[in-house]
Amino acid sequence: MTVDTRLAGGTVVFPTGTADADVLIDGDRIAGIVESDAESSVDATRVVDVSGKMILPGVVDPHVHVADYNTIDTYETASAAAALGGVTSFINFAWQAWAGEDSDWDQPGPLLEGVERHKKLGQKSHIDYGVHAVVTQQDEATLAAFGALAEAGVTSIKLFTTYDCGLSYGFMNDALERASELGLVVAVHTEDDSICNRNTEQAAAESRTDPTAYPQARPDYAEALAVDAVARMALEHGAKYYGVHTTSKAAVEALSRYTDESTVRAETCPHYLTLTEDVYAEQGQLPVIAPPLREASDRSALFSHLASGTLSVIGTDHVANTRAAKERGAWWDGPYGANSLQTSLPIVHEEAVNKRGFSYPFLARAMSDVPARTFGLESKGRIEPGRDADLVVFDPNERWTIDAADNKSKADFSIYDGREVTGRVTHTFVRGSLVAEHGDLVGEPGHGSFLNRSVPNWDKEMDPDPKSDTNTEGPV
Repeated sequence: MTVDTRLAGGTVVFPTGTADADVLIDGDRIAGIVESDAESSVDATRVVDVSGKMILPGVVDPHVHVADYNTIDTYETASAAAALGGVTSFINFAWQAWAGEDSDWDQPGPLLEGVERHKKLGQKSHIDYGVHAVVTQQDEATLAAFGALAEAGVTSIKLFTTYDCGLSYGFMNDALERASELGLVVAVHTEDDSICNRNTEQAAAESRTDPTAYPQARPDYAEALAVDAVARMALEHGAKYYGVHTTSKAAVEALSRYTDESTVRAETCPHYLTLTEDVYAEQGQLPVIAPPLREASDRSALFSHLASGTLSVIGTDHVANTRAAKERGAWWDGPYGANSLQTSLPIVHEEAVNKRGFSYPFLARAMSDVPARTFGLESKGRIEPGRDADLVVFDPNERWTIDAADNKSKADFSIYDGREVTGRVTHTFVRGSLVAEHGDLVGEPGHGSFLNRSVPNWDKEMDPDPKSDTNTEGPV
């Protein structure tokens, strides 16, 4: 057997276990997984010694903001950061144009226009990319456009319950019903808009400009109220509901009432697992993210529900902005969000594996396998013969300090700046091509391809058991 590349001497991470084995790459696919001493039967053009390192499936990040109105990153810059962080595929948001205070558009536009715009914008991506179609218009033409999404390779939509692009529950109910008929995944940002607006107005009236006042403006119960309402509606229609960026004990407990159903899934993000609202006093407005960072008890609840499976995905919610933009005016004047594509894997590894005893198969499930399955990426998410050779070599023992000066994102700060972590990406392969090595980009922009996604099957029997970490898989 002759192959292009052999990753030799590492520990291969599967969704349910690990194995000391070599991974074979031929062309853009995984050609096999073999015993480390099987040299006589395999001839590789290139052998990469990865002894002492983990071979992980490439991270599939289903929640990034790139090349649109609320971020300064292009596909080239965001995907460069992603490649260095072990992210081999991400799913961005293709916004339907709307007219409003928060919008960059002068007038509304059709839903498919945003999808086509991003297919062109993404042509300089280093990694593979897809989009969710963001619904902002409450009209029949938008509902009618749902039918063309899957044909365009887009099998998910995004809805908001807040901001000036937020939708009424009445229209959302119709959208969920139509999405259910088509099998589309419905990702929802859930906060009660009236509570958040009222609290923010009161903070402004009382001149509470310090960002330590921010968490009270968008409280956990506002998140929990909206989670419960939309998940309940989705369940009534049998729609695939995906709760984005779950932050709090209140919200995750609301979700837990529904996640026994096969049609309800949810994510959280690295910042909610790592940071608490105390950082507003330390970092000012840089970590102003919506929903806000919460308390230590909320962080513990998120980890408990990751262990139980209520939460099954970790996505970054990456947004790039400058320090100057984040720090202008009061906390309600600047943009929301923080960049984290380049640091998500080492940050989650440090907090989940090193500090809390979660396993490497947990990382493979929550950051690769389950997001790929959830969003119809059939060739992604697992180290398995025949799948795309999206692979990450990860040194679990390298100690290093995160430095915002290393950002490949256009963001000039990091909310993790100065944080020491143990565990670092050394190699990133996207469809068999080495795109990043030892902190340097070695691939060319444009290697990434648009992800034409299938309508996913959310049969829970197909998903790995979150408690199955003790199993060990062997070479195949």
